[in-house]
Amino acid sequence: MNALRVLVAMSGGVDSSVAAALLVEQGHDVTGVTLKLWGGESDSGCCSVSDVEDARRVAAQLDIPHYVFDYTDTFDEQVVEPYVEAYATGNTPNPCVDCNRHIKFGRLLDRADALGCEVLATGHHARRVRGANGRVELERAVDAAKDQSYVLAMLTAAQLERVWFPVGELTKAAVRAYALSMNLRNAMKPDSQDVCFITRGGRERFLADRVPARAGSIVDSSGATVGTHSGIARFTIGQRRGLGIATGERRFVIDIDASSATVTVGRAEDLLRSQLRVGGCTFVHDTPAADADLLVQVRAHGEAVSGRLVEGSVVFTEPQPRVAPGQLVAFYDGSRVVGSAVVGA
Repeated sequence: MNALRVLVAMSGGVDSSVAAALLVEQGHDVTGVTLKLWGGESDSGCCSVSDVEDARRVAAQLDIPHYVFDYTDTFDEQVVEPYVEAYATGNTPNPCVDCNRHIKFGRLLDRADALGCEVLATGHHARRVRGANGRVELERAVDAAKDQSYVLAMLTAAQLERVWFPVGELTKAAVRAYALSMNLRNAMKPDSQDVCFITRGGRERFLADRVPARAGSIVDSSGATVGTHSGIARFTIGQRRGLGIATGERRFVIDIDASSATVTVGRAEDLLRSQLRVGGCTFVHDTPAADADLLVQVRAHGEAVSGRLVEGSVVFTEPQPRVAPGQLVAFYDGSRVVGSAVVGA
């Protein structure tokens, strides 16, 4: 492979650090960049001062240039504000997907162009492969437990032509072993968890500070009132804990009506649906045929189930628990990503 100019998104974690190290080892002209995305309180993501310092120190060890790009305004506008607005309307957004869509593979890919870099690389656990027909494809990672292809399912073929995932062929154990062999300072650093702009356990407080409180009723599937709440932002479809009601048996949130601030609860079987309305479909290549059997994944670490995409709806082979509006649906053909959609109301 010819040496290329590669911009590596370095979060300060071990995966992106090893991605950069592997590319240096392969002889590429590598530049590291860390994104400043959130200026507020954070203890669970990749936006802290210590994360930037970890990335900077690894870049220095690898003897590559390192820069920090400030995208806080764009992040607030395209990730944080939509996140808050979604909860205010009873939806449940996926901010990591929005960040990938607008920031990491939007603004940053544009910046790579401006810097004359042919490739943008990240530490995501996913595989970019070239098929027998010459088309680039996105595949699940070698390490199934760490696979992140779900949050990348909105990428197009044009984007994938410019993006590399160097650690996708490695298990997490192999990534850490390589980092230890290189004596990287973050070799055993824990993975980032949760939403990067919200502290652990702080979602309700974060939303309470930004979404006007509007009290409402909690009703059962027959319409009988079983409790009250202080705001719909603290609920999501499928939620079981923290409902603030005592019914003697397990109850789940099965619906949220933002217009009346009503939360409906029911049994687990009340969540089952045979179809799922979706919109905003994107596909790596071609739109699948209506009768094409697909694997459908509705959560980052959920199990993919059988279904078909028919006229704006996912039709499941067997009924599945309802998915919260605003969530991403990823479509697979085996281990290959076909595309994605967003769950509608």
